Parts: sequence; C-alpha cells; structure tokens
Amino acid sequence: MQEFTLKYGCNPNQKPSRIFMEDGRELPVEILSGRPGYINFLDALNSWQLVTELKKATGLASAASFKHVSPAGAATGIVLSRELKKATFTDDIEGLDDSPLACAYARARGTDRMSSFGDWIALSDVCDLTTAKLIRREVSDGVIAPGYTPEALELLKQKKKGGYNVIAMDKDYVPSPLEHRSVFGITFEQGRNDFPINEELMGNVVTKIKTLTPEAVRDLIVSLITLKYTQSNSVCFAFDGQAVGVGAGQQSRVHCTRLAGGKADTWFLRQSERVLSLPFREGLARPDRDNVIDGYINHNEDDVCADGIWQKYFSSRPEPFTREQQREYLDSLKGVSVGSDAFFPFSDNIQRAAASGASYIAQPGGSVRDDDVIRECDERGIAMVFTGMRLFHH
Repeated sequence: MQEFTLKYGCNPNQKPSRIFMEDGRELPVEILSGRPGYINFLDALNSWQLVTELKKATGLASAASFKHVSPAGAATGIVLSRELKKATFTDDIEGLDDSPLACAYARARGTDRMSSFGDWIALSDVCDLTTAKLIRREVSDGVIAPGYTPEALELLKQKKKGGYNVIAMDKDYVPSPLEHRSVFGITFEQGRNDFPINEELMGNVVTKIKTLTPEAVRDLIVSLITLKYTQSNSVCFAFDGQAVGVGAGQQSRVHCTRLAGGKADTWFLRQSERVLSLPFREGLARPDRDNVIDGYINHNEDDVCADGIWQKYFSSRPEPFTREQQREYLDSLKGVSVGSDAFFPFSDNIQRAAASGASYIAQPGGSVRDDDVIRECDERGIAMVFTGMRLFHH
C-alpha cells in the first residue's frame, strides 16, 4: 500500500486528505481494523517513535497514551504497586504482573486518566492478550504496535463493533533523514531529531549534589524521551519508570512546570488511602469515577462532597480532602525526576518542581540566569544535570 485515503484532515472541511510515501515506497503500516484518520496517524506515528526509543534506552517494554499529538502518559513495564493498581482501576486484571507490556500501558493510561479518555495507544512490543483486555475496556481511538497475538487481535477487532483502529507498524522501517512539511503553501525541510537520549547524557551534573541514583537516571531518561515527542514548551515529571505529569504546549516555562506539577500531584494523591477508600456507588463507570476523583482532589467547581451532590456518586458522604491534608501528604514525597525541553530561565520553576517532590532535574542549560537556577537547586538539595540539548517539538 503506497497511499491511504483519509476521510478528512484535521477537520471535516479539510479535504482531500491522504497519507503516502513521496519516494514511492510501500507505507510501513498495515491497517488491521478500522479506518484511522488524520489525527489518529499523527498520534500513531509520534507515539510509535516515543515507545520504540524508550524501549531502546531502558530495555523495558514501553507504552504511551497520546491525545492531540502529545503524550498524556508514557511508561515502562514495571510491576504496579497495590496502591497504583487500585488507583488505575487495574487491580482486577488477571495476569497483569506477568505482562510487562500490560503494566506499561496500565501506567501510561493511569498517568492522567482524564486526558487519556479517547486516547491513541502505542506499544513497543507485540500486543498480548492481557494488554488487549486492558485496552478493550478503556475508551480509546486506536492502537499501534509491531504486531498482535492472534487472541489479542481477535479481541481488539470486537471493540467498537468492529470499527476499532488497529495498526501494525513495520519495526524495521527507517525513515528518511530529512523531514518535510508544508505550511501555507511553503515547504519546510529539516533533519530528523535523531539525537540519542541515554545515560551518557547525564554526565554534566552542575549542582553541589552530584549523585544520581540508577532510578533517577532511568526516570530522567523517561522524562526527556517523553518531552522529545511532546508539543513545546513542555516539562515532564517522572517517577518509578513512568511520566507522572506532562505540561505541554505552554508559552511560559513556569506554566509548563505548574501544569506538569499539578498533574503529578494528582497522580500521587490518587494513591493516598483517603482517595483509594472513597465509597463509590456500585456501578459507577470508570470515567465518572475519574471525574469525581479529580473534583475531590482538585476542588473543582462541582463540590463532590456537597449535600445534594455526593449522593450521585457515593454510598456515604466522604470527608473533604483539605489543602492542608494534601500538602502534608505531598511534603512526604521525594525522588521525583523532572525534565525540561529547554532551559529554565528563572528559579521559580525549581521552587514549583520542589513542591512536587523533585530531587533530580535535567535541562539543557544555557540561560543567563543559570547561576540563579543552580543556587536554588543547591538550597533545596536537588541534583541538576545540564544536557546541552534542546528538545523542541512542533
């Protein structure tokens, strides 16, 4: 297949639309089910690059949950704790611990479940039955993987009454070293961003604290590879082999940090006993529970604990999770890794990162205020790496 006709482009009025190979080669994708659209393919091809690079860098099965060409979550296949299984609604998945790929997707989907609603999924390895069972019960648009076991493919083909998008990617495909895109009738050309992100990038530690634990190195790699495929400006918090908060597409760096830090806080707080023990009404759907949990933690406009409201969600009225109680919980955190796709221009970014448990930071460096940022890290006991490499993605 050298080209594939799409229903429309980004919007229904943008026709005609297709994907094709300019050099006449066969497309490196096989559509096994459904009819993916323009944005589906953007998500699929960006997320595929992320998970394959993450697998290569860590040696671990990897998965990503993409929405609108940025990752809502990305993770490696580390077994989930009891609390994380319960927080991600995967404690009932039989055989989860035996499938690193399923663990990776459970983590990726669980990073920011509200943002992942209707996601595109990328898997670094052949999709097994356990992973397919997890995918089948979540609301998503499609999946890309290097292959599928017969049982997994059969299960996925049943999703959306046979219309679920399933793509197999040629794992041996190597793209051209030059990329092109057309904007307003003008063609842009640039070399692909094939800069490797690995342990060697973590050598220039510029703070007083010089030691990076193996877990910190792994998590910094996770954060930077995630950022490499996130719409800029962007900041990513990582912990336990996964992204736990992604702040994408903000004009101000501190807004990226605040957004990512807020999502990381929500991820951690979801695992607190106060949230895990919420008395949900029987039969309340997972997306509804996600919305309620977000409201409970973040004190949204609809006070889910208020009289006349809690009855819709809970069998008994829960006590509010106060700001003071949340702060006490979050202050106990440490060991979080933070990556930034460009330099931090002000120390306020460090202050916000520290409020979410940051112990390690990786950023390019090169700001005229690097000394201020380093000083802030030293005062807060944070180790910071200067990578020397910007990771903008648009």
